[in-house]
Amino acid sequence: MYQTFFKLAFTRMDPERAHHLAFRWIRLAASVPVLRTFIAAALAPRHRELRTEALGLRMHGPFGLAAGFDKNAVAIDGLTMLGFDHIEIGTVTALAQPGNPKKRLFRLLPDRALINRMGFNNEGSAAVAQRLAERRPAFRSVVGVNIGKTKIVPEAEATADYVTSTERLARHADYLVVNVSSPNTPGLRNLQATESLRPLLSAVREAADRTVTDRRVPLLVKIAPDLADDDIDAVADLAVELGLDGIIATNTTISREGLVSDPSLTAETGGLSGAPLKERSLAVLRRLYARVGDRITLVGVGGIEDAEDAWQRILAGATLIQGYSAFIYQGPFWSRAVHKGLAARLAASPYATLAEAVGAGARDASARKESAA
Repeated sequence: MYQTFFKLAFTRMDPERAHHLAFRWIRLAASVPVLRTFIAAALAPRHRELRTEALGLRMHGPFGLAAGFDKNAVAIDGLTMLGFDHIEIGTVTALAQPGNPKKRLFRLLPDRALINRMGFNNEGSAAVAQRLAERRPAFRSVVGVNIGKTKIVPEAEATADYVTSTERLARHADYLVVNVSSPNTPGLRNLQATESLRPLLSAVREAADRTVTDRRVPLLVKIAPDLADDDIDAVADLAVELGLDGIIATNTTISREGLVSDPSLTAETGGLSGAPLKERSLAVLRRLYARVGDRITLVGVGGIEDAEDAWQRILAGATLIQGYSAFIYQGPFWSRAVHKGLAARLAASPYATLAEAVGAGARDASARKESAA
């Protein structure tokens, strides 16, 4: 039914307008107690075997919604109602900003992909912090907060900008993510270089510890799929050195390789997400796991469309997985289908628990190599 509606209605509508319309419906449904309970029962059935512990947190399962969908923390209950095990809000910047000029979101239907150059449009960390402080959750959910650099702030002052957001938001976050990998804020990706990333992450860690004294707020960094392999290794080593809690792999790509959509669309600037990102994001995840093993939590995101994609990320080393673009294409039953498929794959596997499956593919490959040698 959703596919028909998507083709007849949403594809005829500007993508950003369609997003806001769907978002409004989700929020409205979640505001009605009886309705949200009914929807959650239908779309978010729990599978006990998928229960996940990560980042010191207990979750109903490993499958969450990536940052970018709910930038201002206005629909956490609605998105939890649809079955996501954790919701990552943002990206939030220290100062409110409108983002880049419209039109800035594009559907690549034949590629099952999106291009966006939103530019961190959000209400700013003070407003989002106040909303989170006043929130009265209808459902138990894990909320991550993704923070980025304000566009007008010079690169040399980026650390102070991130610290401001950290001081405002850390107490309201189940975990924090430092986003240095969006292609839509000038100079942002330069911060992925370890000489810039080390002082930035250290300062954010210190700010979170200073602001929240009754618990440790887990800190992760989100990286781009376009990093060279040596740079991926360097970020992995830095994360271990600094005691980071995790790495999210990956953000959107600036690559346009292999696309079949209309060249007028593929030529649009911005970050590409969706199915074309699948192989590279999986390769980055495998490289990270080979480097860090179980020492930190890896979050797999990028091109995840179904339960098989999610399962492959788990086998490659991801404890948590996230999606975004396929949600646009597959609709409200997507999370339910992913959970059902994951539970079936776990039951058919040799692994007793989901935690046992994490990284099993990498370990099996290593064992085969040793045996062959």
